[in-house]
Amino acid sequence: MELRQLQYFVTVVEEANFTRAAARLHLTQPGVSAQIRQLERELGQPLLDRSGRSVTTTEAGRAVLTHARAALAAVEEIRQTVDEFSGLLRGRVRVGLVSGAGTRSFDLASLLADFHDAHPQVEISLAEDTSERMLAALLGGALDVALIGLADERPPAGISCQVVVDSPLVAAVAPGDPLLAAHPGRTSVPLAALRERPLIALPRGTGVRGVLERACAQAGFRPRIAFEASVLQMLARLAASGLGVAVVPALPADAASAAGLRTMEITGPRLRGRVALAWRTEGPAGPAARTLLGRLRTALPEPGGHGEPPAGPQTGDARPGPAGGADHQAAGA
Repeated sequence: MELRQLQYFVTVVEEANFTRAAARLHLTQPGVSAQIRQLERELGQPLLDRSGRSVTTTEAGRAVLTHARAALAAVEEIRQTVDEFSGLLRGRVRVGLVSGAGTRSFDLASLLADFHDAHPQVEISLAEDTSERMLAALLGGALDVALIGLADERPPAGISCQVVVDSPLVAAVAPGDPLLAAHPGRTSVPLAALRERPLIALPRGTGVRGVLERACAQAGFRPRIAFEASVLQMLARLAASGLGVAVVPALPADAASAAGLRTMEITGPRLRGRVALAWRTEGPAGPAARTLLGRLRTALPEPGGHGEPPAGPQTGDARPGPAGGADHQAAGA
């Protein structure tokens, strides 16, 4: 029995197809099939059921799969341990981010580029998704670290995070909107005033949308969502065109004016849009991911740009911070 045979077996199971597995392994399909056949002959049991459209495991294959994965993980840990002693970092880090996270408030691209320069043997994969799905991916081990929007005061069980953006949510409208006439000279508007208005919001699964829906439910009504967009600039354009009230993180006065918008902070209750660096509470599995997490925790700003970074990557639930200084483009998908 060889480790490569176990690797081929696990890959075929994950892909449920010999051709896709061979492509992923950069091998020919007959070569992968031959090695798995040899493994089955050695074990004296068929491990894969090839009779259907998709390849599935037999009962023996399911039992072997657990041990095969454990053996491959143990070998990877040995390699990583040796690499740590030699000062060489290898492996793969999977990073998730909300839409708009690559803004000047935290230049994620530059941070990742610096990390890659320091550790060229580490492969970094980057995926953009909703906060809800990224939280599930973190808990399931499909992501190592992510920038997410927080819908709740605290993250789910098993997730720790460091807040990097904390901004009040505002109602953004065109200058002639009835909301302004109903509240002349006001800089704030009660949430209840949005009950019957068409709202322009981020999609479901995002942090800001979760905050809005929860607050409306507590106030006894469902928000009337007229338009959805995943980019905050598009929400602003829709509102400036008079199509409804955009619920967005606070805009600087000059940016709101340039976009043709008037904004009022939502009160009763006050709502917040927060973005946080998140990871599994027990920490990422590999040394490369742990190293990147530590670097991001040190480099990413805290709300308002004040305060020392937390001590280590294994601790720290969500910590609400003061408002101000946050880049509205990144606050809250």
